[in-house]
Amino acid sequence: MESMAKENGLAASSIPAATNPMVTPLLTDQYQFTMAYAYWKAGKHQERAVFDLFFRKSPFGGEYTVFGGLEECIRFVANFRLDEEEISYLQSVMPRCEDGFFEFLRDIDCSDVEVYAIPEGSVVFPKMPLMRVEGPVAVVQLLETPFVNLVNFASLVTTNAARHRLVAGKSKTLLEFGLRRAQGPDGGMSASRYCYIGGFDATSNVAAGKLFGIPLCGTHSHAFVSSFMSPNEIINRELQSHDGSSTCQDFVNLVQTWLSKLQHAVSLPWFFGDTSQSELAAFISYALAFPHNFLALVDTYNVMRSGVPNFCAVALALNELGYKANGIRLDSGDLSYLSIESRKFFHAIEKEFCISGFGKTTIAASNDLNEETLDALNKQGHEIDSYGIGTHLVTCYSQAALGCVFKLVEINNKPRMKLSEDITKVSIPCKKQCFRLYGSEGFPLVDIMLGVNEPSPKVGERILCRHPFIESKRAYVVPQRVEELLKCYWPGKSYEKREELPSLQEMRNHCMQQLQKMRSDHMRRLNPTPYKVSVSGKLYDFIHFLWLSEAPVGELQ
Repeated sequence: MESMAKENGLAASSIPAATNPMVTPLLTDQYQFTMAYAYWKAGKHQERAVFDLFFRKSPFGGEYTVFGGLEECIRFVANFRLDEEEISYLQSVMPRCEDGFFEFLRDIDCSDVEVYAIPEGSVVFPKMPLMRVEGPVAVVQLLETPFVNLVNFASLVTTNAARHRLVAGKSKTLLEFGLRRAQGPDGGMSASRYCYIGGFDATSNVAAGKLFGIPLCGTHSHAFVSSFMSPNEIINRELQSHDGSSTCQDFVNLVQTWLSKLQHAVSLPWFFGDTSQSELAAFISYALAFPHNFLALVDTYNVMRSGVPNFCAVALALNELGYKANGIRLDSGDLSYLSIESRKFFHAIEKEFCISGFGKTTIAASNDLNEETLDALNKQGHEIDSYGIGTHLVTCYSQAALGCVFKLVEINNKPRMKLSEDITKVSIPCKKQCFRLYGSEGFPLVDIMLGVNEPSPKVGERILCRHPFIESKRAYVVPQRVEELLKCYWPGKSYEKREELPSLQEMRNHCMQQLQKMRSDHMRRLNPTPYKVSVSGKLYDFIHFLWLSEAPVGELQ
C-alpha cells in the first residue's frame, strides 16, 4: 500500500484512521465474506469490478439530499487491513473455508481500488452515483456494507440539518442539542459532525467539539435554577468590572437595586409583583461565574412575571459593570407569543434606561423543535434569534433511514444490470461519468449520466437528456455551464490526480453554497418540483438493449 501511495504522491500515513475505532474490515455483513470466499474459490476474486453507491428516493418528502460520509469512507479505504486477531476470528466462524483464502485476506488492502465521488456536502439526487468504486471484485465487495453504513446516516442527518437551515433562514443561529437523545454514542458523535456540515452553527456535544473542532454552546438547565432557594445562599458576591478598573463588592445588592428600578419604572408596559427569588439567585450565581457569557433559561417558574424581569435585572447590573448579557432561552410555552412579549420588554428597557442595543438582546428557543415547528413559527411571527434543536434533528425522527444501495454495474469491462418488476429498483449499468448542467439563470437544470467513453457535454452545445426508463420524458439542453460531478478521491494504481479531503469548515461552506445554487422550487418543504436526473441518448439505448437481452421472455399457455 505504501508504494502505491508514493506513486500517487500520497504518504500512507497522511490519511488518518476512521473517526470511530469500530469502523474496521469486520464492520460488515457476513455475506460479504462468504461472497469473497466464493469469488476466491471460483478464481474470480481478482476480476475488475465497478460498483455504484446511490439512493433511490430523497428523504423527508423532499426532492434533494445532501451527501455526507465520504471522508470517513476514504479514511476506511486508506487504512483497510485485516489484522491477525480478525483473521483468527474469521477462521473460527468460517471453519470449512480453505487456508488459502485466509492467506488471501491477510494480504489484501485497497492499493488497487479506485474511489470516485461527488464532493461531500453536495446537493445530490436519486439514481446518480454518489460514489463509483472500482477494483478487484472480492475486495470491493468487502467495502459495500461499511460504505453504505458510513454514507446512509451521514447523508440523512446532513439533509435533515440542511432542511432545518433552509426553513429557519440564513440569519438565525442553529444549535444542535441532540446528544442525550441520539442513538448511542456514535449516533450522537455522527449527528454533531453532520449537523454542522448541514448548516448548524454549534453543538452542545463537548466530545464532538474536541474531535471535530465544532463550536460549542451551552448554558444551564432547569435543575440549576431550582437548586437555589434564595440570594442569601450566595457567599462570594464580588465581581470585577469588565475593564478591570473597579470591583463591585456586592453584585447581589446591585442586581436587587436594578430589579426595584424595573418594578417602579412607570413607562414599562408591564406590571409585575415579586419575582422568584430562587430563580434570581440562580441567575446571579450564573452571571458571577460567566459575566462575559450570561444567557438565562427563563421558563422555570413564569416567563413574563419572573424569568424575563429577573434576567433583565441581572443583565442591567452586568451592563453597569461594562458587560453585555447574551440573552434568554425559552424552553416551553407559546414560543411565538413569549418571544414577541420578551422583545417588547427589552425595547422598553432600552428606551427607559437609554441602554443602546438592549432591545436586540438574543432570544433563543428550544423545546422539542423540528422543521414543522420552525415553519409554523415563521407563519405566526416571532422574535427568536436562535434555535436549539435535538431529538427530531439527530434521530431523523420523521424518516428512519435513507436507503443507499451498492450495485455492480460492470465486471471485466462488461456492463451488468439489476432487473426488477419494480422499475424503481432497476439499476443503470456501465461505468459512468456524471455531469450537472446549468441554465442561463445560473441554476442547475439537470444531472446527466453518460458512458465513460462518450464525449463530455460542452457549454453551448445541445445535448439530448433522457429519463432512464420512460421513453416520452426527454429534453434538449444547451448548458451554459457544465460541472463534472465525480472526482477521484482514492486513485489506487491509476494515474488519476487525487482530490484533497476538505476540512469540516470547507464542507460546511460547500454545503451552504450548494443550497443557494438550487432553484427554490426544488428545495421547498411542500410539493417541491422534481429535479431531472437523466442519461444520454446513447446510454438510454444501451440500457434498454441490455434490459431486453437480460430479461427472460415469458410464454403464455
